[in-house]
Amino acid sequence: MDLRNYVQLIGNIGQIPIIIKTSTGKSMTRFSVATNEQIKTKDGISTQTYWHNIVAWEKTAEYITKTCEKGTEVVISGKLTSRVYETKEGEKKYITEVVVNQIICNNKKTE
Repeated sequence: MDLRNYVQLIGNIGQIPIIIKTSTGKSMTRFSVATNEQIKTKDGISTQTYWHNIVAWEKTAEYITKTCEKGTEVVISGKLTSRVYETKEGEKKYITEVVVNQIICNNKKTE
């Protein structure tokens, strides 16, 4: 395993993953995952939530859409990628995503 660009997240899916067919015919899904961090403050313990953009391709995407749903706890390993796209209004947007290599779906929902 190459650890130079390796990410592992444990969190909860933010919306229902849906299969999308690209113009080249590949299957993919795009969704977000929330991770929480407990932070010690002067007033006690506070929870900080971070949202991560996730992308999965082909068989992994199909597995996710069949197995995982909104709220499902997941363990994801993958790599970070960055890309630029242009909105319909011509505005450039920059996005960082985690491309999934492996995923474990714990169908016991956590709130």
